[in-house]
Amino acid sequence: MAEEKNPEQNIEPNDAERAQFEQDVLKAAQDAMNLEAEANASAGSATDNANAEKPADVEGQNAEAPKAEEKAAEQPAAPSAEEVLKQQLAESNDRFVRLMAEFENFRRRNAKEQLELIETANGKLLEKLSEVQDNFERAFAAENKAKDLEAFEKGMQMIYNQFAKVLTDAGLEQIDPTGKEFDPNMHEALMQQPSETIPEGHVVTVFQKGYKLKNKILKTAKVIVSSGK
Repeated sequence: MAEEKNPEQNIEPNDAERAQFEQDVLKAAQDAMNLEAEANASAGSATDNANAEKPADVEGQNAEAPKAEEKAAEQPAAPSAEEVLKQQLAESNDRFVRLMAEFENFRRRNAKEQLELIETANGKLLEKLSEVQDNFERAFAAENKAKDLEAFEKGMQMIYNQFAKVLTDAGLEQIDPTGKEFDPNMHEALMQQPSETIPEGHVVTVFQKGYKLKNKILKTAKVIVSSGK
């Protein structure tokens, strides 16, 4: 069964929300460590106070013991400072665990959504490329073979234009640096040759065009560079 998606979960958090979330996780961890340190300090202080106190009047205490027991039976004892700190520490630890679980779920959900976006984009591109393939198959079919070479060439040019448009729409751009200054980041020099018209350090001939996707170089252009006159 497909997982039912909550509309609120599909909202992509912005950078400010992510930063606030990370700060909450770190604060919860720090609070937990501070509470644990306070609990340990309180326990040590309570032990020292118990050792320091001595009974001033044993007989008086023995006389008041039944009354104290009756009061204790009538009213529950208030939690000690140590117990309060332990409870707060447990709550902070629980909050920290919950925040970490939520962050892990968010990370997995975000990675899944990114993968789905990539697969969707690839699917659309392949769908358009399949149309180009269909046109090639129709052009090479026996019943569609043109006796006129010029008509066949015109059909191939139309299919090529369709193919080039699909790639351009997908963000692919050709690198054709003919006559431009040589750029080692985008061009690969195969050799140098003298030229009467092209200045030194500029591209004379493009042996193989390069390609880039948006601002990322996919393949450098292989060129011949002018060495001057």
